[in-house]
Amino acid sequence: MLFFTGKGGVGKTSVACSVAVTLADQGHRVLLVSTDPASNLAQVLGSDVGESPTRVDGVTGLDAMDIDPEAAAAAYRESMVAPYRGVLPDAAIASMEEQLSGACTVEIAAFNEFAHLVGNPEATADYDHVIFDTAPTGHTLRLLTLPSAWTEFIETNTTGNSCLGPLSGLTDQQALYARTVESLADPARTTLVLVSRPDDAALREAARSSAELGELGIRNQRLVLNGLFSATVVGDPVADALEERGARALAATPVELAGLPDVRLPFTARPPVGIEGLRALASPGTDAGESAAHEPEASGRTVEGAITLDDLVTELEAGGPCVVMAMGKGGVGKTTVAAAIALALARRGQRVHLSTTDPAAHVAGALGDVDADLTVSRIDPAAEVAAYRELVLAQTAPDLDPSALAMLEEDLRSPCTEEIAIFRAFARVVAEATEHFVILDTAPTGHTLLLLDSSESFHREVSRTASDTPPEVLELLPRLRNPHYTKVLVVTLAEATPVTEAARLQDDLARAGIAPFAWVVNQSFITVRTSDPLLARRGASELPYLEEIRAIHASRMAFVPWSTRIPVGEGLLGLLTATQGEIDG
Repeated sequence: MLFFTGKGGVGKTSVACSVAVTLADQGHRVLLVSTDPASNLAQVLGSDVGESPTRVDGVTGLDAMDIDPEAAAAAYRESMVAPYRGVLPDAAIASMEEQLSGACTVEIAAFNEFAHLVGNPEATADYDHVIFDTAPTGHTLRLLTLPSAWTEFIETNTTGNSCLGPLSGLTDQQALYARTVESLADPARTTLVLVSRPDDAALREAARSSAELGELGIRNQRLVLNGLFSATVVGDPVADALEERGARALAATPVELAGLPDVRLPFTARPPVGIEGLRALASPGTDAGESAAHEPEASGRTVEGAITLDDLVTELEAGGPCVVMAMGKGGVGKTTVAAAIALALARRGQRVHLSTTDPAAHVAGALGDVDADLTVSRIDPAAEVAAYRELVLAQTAPDLDPSALAMLEEDLRSPCTEEIAIFRAFARVVAEATEHFVILDTAPTGHTLLLLDSSESFHREVSRTASDTPPEVLELLPRLRNPHYTKVLVVTLAEATPVTEAARLQDDLARAGIAPFAWVVNQSFITVRTSDPLLARRGASELPYLEEIRAIHASRMAFVPWSTRIPVGEGLLGLLTATQGEIDG
């Protein structure tokens, strides 16, 4: 089994798919699995991918599948409720279904599918290799820690119930969970592949993953450095800056990664898609991004219908205090965009609170030391869980007998408590926008949608039992749906997968009654003037995606060009609110 993980946007899916195709081409039987709630296996492979192993077109011996969290949750929910249909009143059945409709149920249900593949040898007996394209790092860490967490919870819980329903449904899986933990820690069976780019944040994230997963016993690790750029034109400032940025990041590689065997892959004009593109990625000296087609070289183009980030900030400021949520696929630059907007508003004299719900939480590092009326915070899961447990025990423990108190303490030890605690903290931060601007750097798309789904589930539940519910929790969903109170920014890159994921996010938000305020196209090469042919092709390849955004998806589109300087700290973040001419100057 090979697990590919790393910060969002580093190319995990492309690398995992390329390895899967290569192994199959060598005669091995391979199963490729995505555990990402926002999976794009089908797009990268150029082949249909189902919820069960599906043959990949054009590759003998390769099957692929998506673990669909929502479908898994529906099946899990029905397995919990079905024994009681016709036995309990309809109202009781409806209540059970409601209690099992939140994000925690989605996660444990998806994990059950994952554990079945990892801990049950019969499930993958037909394959020589099983390759997991895992979700962005924060979600992956939680997914991989669930075996230990739930095994411990099952062993110590004596009441027969959990926040997921009858505990028997989990007890039946205890042996499977134990085998999953054993498999993950067995270096003869499991290899962890950390994927990174030559970027400080991505390398730090890979190092953190390496250390934390090592503590879980997953110590058979490899490193893939993806997207290394080498300038081919002497004296081109853009090419020189990109090459130098990567070299500086690699020179400062964290010690946790320094001793790992590594593979280095070149920068391509387009992310590799389709079987031939994936095969080319595995062939040294081949431009995988150009294997399907060659775009004409072009640079310094203008973007029709786009506004600058500064124009967008002006529109946000004119509407008065609100919540601004930066959302999108991992690795598209949500943190940078959120920090830039927060700093720009603060420089204009506005009171601003910049926070994050992202488990990876990079906002403080992106912002650096600034001199502005700007508060920076992070919704810390450990701190929120501790505070929530203390609050619940303080409110209820004096009125409970020893047996009831033991039951409550067990429930508060379950992994689901973290979801509730983070949700309450999220609602608390959102409520601040009645007084000042709140800028939220949200988690990668899948995790964010689970959070918003929690909002929906909580709102339905507290509508019936609102006696002890904080007012900010009661008001959260209406606030998220109020376009004057909450302004969602869909952040993307002008590339196939990020645009597809952004469009999918927009559709999901629409079903939740939330309409984005704007799209932000980040770090684009199309307006950058360069004589390097690879970078020029990169810019030209963005044209169809920019047109798709403008014509189909976005009511307004803000545009952030790639900068020769790293956008970190007060001075450099200011560049993101400048016009292209000011950046060039």
